Amino acid sequence: MTSSAIEHPATTESTVARRFPWLRIVLPAMVAALTIRMVVVFFTYRDLPDADKFYEAFGWEMGWIARAMASGHGFSSPYWPWSGPTAMQPPLYPTLLSLVFRVFGIYTLTSAFVILTINSLLSSLICIPIYFSANESLGPRGAKVATWVWALYPFAIYFSAGRVWEYSLTGLLFTTSFCIAQRIHRTDKLLAWLGWGALAGLTALSNPSTLGVLPFLVLLAMYRAHAAKRTWFVKGVATTLGTLALLVPWTVRNYKELGILCPVRDNFWLELYDDNGGDASLDPSFAHPSSNPAQMQKWLALGEPAFLAETHVIAADYISQHPGFMIRKTAHRIFYYWTGYWSLSAKELSEQPYEPFNIFQVCCVTVFMLRGLRRLWILNRDSCLTYLVLLIFFPITYYITHPLMDYRQPIEPAIIVLAVLGAVPLRRWSGESWMAVGRRQMAQAE
Repeated sequence: MTSSAIEHPATTESTVARRFPWLRIVLPAMVAALTIRMVVVFFTYRDLPDADKFYEAFGWEMGWIARAMASGHGFSSPYWPWSGPTAMQPPLYPTLLSLVFRVFGIYTLTSAFVILTINSLLSSLICIPIYFSANESLGPRGAKVATWVWALYPFAIYFSAGRVWEYSLTGLLFTTSFCIAQRIHRTDKLLAWLGWGALAGLTALSNPSTLGVLPFLVLLAMYRAHAAKRTWFVKGVATTLGTLALLVPWTVRNYKELGILCPVRDNFWLELYDDNGGDASLDPSFAHPSSNPAQMQKWLALGEPAFLAETHVIAADYISQHPGFMIRKTAHRIFYYWTGYWSLSAKELSEQPYEPFNIFQVCCVTVFMLRGLRRLWILNRDSCLTYLVLLIFFPITYYITHPLMDYRQPIEPAIIVLAVLGAVPLRRWSGESWMAVGRRQMAQAE
């Protein structure tokens, strides 16, 4: 064998670096992100298997459904008592969790460690789409900063390494989908548009709230394609078909099992009627079935479809009779969503001792995000529109139900990108002031 037949390791490394130059930036950030998250996992995973609380910290409804799946009961039992089929939660994460249960045991310490490790890995992988998304708007230097900020971001660490829920899975899928939305209008390949729609459908099977922003992102991409004098209508149709291809099978399953027409989940009116994350419920005498034995017995007696249908009627009737209540509470929830402030009462502080720090952190991020949004509007309005669509339409579901920081996680990577843009002076990246770059780009556009 000649020496030319042997590929030198340095040559291979150089080839990889040329083909994937972004790896030099993203890979160290991913390694750092995963390392930090795994350190947190070592301190948190032992607290999950708590039989006294029906293992609620092990995924709550998603964990109970995963237990049912791993026990051979199918996608059912969204609460601790065994019950029938359910559409209370989207299928993707409970299925993942059930696979962990099947291999490592239901509610075991090993399963706790494994699922938090998977969450941490998924959160670390978000470094990849966040880099490409930020690169589209901020350029390579800004993308590098945004990637490292995500790796070290406290909320991203906590919600991946300390909580069993779909945050990291949805975050990875949704940030990737958003990254594609920023540039899909530049291609005429229908397969790319179809794939984008399929990815959006898969993301909805992890968190259906992402569907609220999809039509507007598709319309924006179609408009950009039309403005560039490219075909656009058939591309929108392809994207829609891709999404439907992922959602229709689960919709058919819900209809066959429960007799309801429901694309993903069926509990919107229950969540609307229930406690709204620090808020009083619409009816103070009502409590969620998971925390109220009387409601749980009613749930088991009526069955899921009938119970939720009755809740729908009661909630709609209450809102129609008390419109001012809903308006005031919604305004309060919007404020909470972007500031973290709900109350600093003695009761709130005793239950949430870290609330002042959370408020400070959320407010700082929001201020920098708004500043970054303003700068991006000056520098690149077309790019800014994509972020505006995301920030306006995604939170609407949570404005009227649960505005917790948990449920902001799918758009947190985009928020981080804008916050970096607002916090770091542009001269650190390009040697020019913000206004100089803005004037130059606006002049070029004219």
